[in-house]
Amino acid sequence: MEKKTLSRDGTRIAYERTGQGPSVVLVSGAMSTGATVAPLAAELSARLDVTVYDRRGRGASGDTEPYAVEREVEDLAALIEAVGGEVSLYGMSSGGALVLRAAASGLPVRRVAVYEVPYAMDDAAARAAAEYTDRLAEALGQGRRGDAVELFLRFTGLGEEMIQGARQSPMWAGLESVAPSLAYDDAVMGDSRVPRSGLASVTAPLLALAGGASDAWWHEAARAIAEAAPGGSYGTVAGQTHMVEPGVLAPVLTEFFAK
Repeated sequence: MEKKTLSRDGTRIAYERTGQGPSVVLVSGAMSTGATVAPLAAELSARLDVTVYDRRGRGASGDTEPYAVEREVEDLAALIEAVGGEVSLYGMSSGGALVLRAAASGLPVRRVAVYEVPYAMDDAAARAAAEYTDRLAEALGQGRRGDAVELFLRFTGLGEEMIQGARQSPMWAGLESVAPSLAYDDAVMGDSRVPRSGLASVTAPLLALAGGASDAWWHEAARAIAEAAPGGSYGTVAGQTHMVEPGVLAPVLTEFFAK
């Protein structure tokens, strides 16, 4: 990350900016950094001014205790000021939950798009999310970063064989290094339910997306987000799952953000 700005609590937030056009900040999800969304930024940069950043506790950004979701909203406020004062926001997965929180907080946001925010759409899913929260807090509280990563991967539906394979892979050390930030993503998800009251205050145009090949509940969540926001709309990205291809997603986002 080439540039840095200071958040309200003094935390350094590292970011990169590329392209020309309307300004958009991309917000990554769990276990990821700005580099994770850099390929999407490259696809968008032909028509948009795109900023990617390392969320606090990851990559080249700093971290300041105690953590609170409000601090991550302040990070976005600092970025918005650094890149010109008004931006659109795109959030992937739990990064989308952070984007929705930021938009509801009254930041100067022109347009908002999110892709597959993993809200619980029934009681069983909400109970599973609450159990994950408890077990994650226990693992991180005991310094068991590897176990925390395993919990997350299992919670997202990854098979045991693939999890054990990941543990033996060169990437595992990197995953463990950002494991404490799993608690941050869990916090931005709130009670795991769609935050309808907060979304009711989001007046900016909002696009909630799901992959055309994703399970039905992803679409239920996207529709619920869109329905709760006054300017909300729902869309699908043809042929995609949660691991959406940047080259397929980019035209959808460009059409929305370039307006």
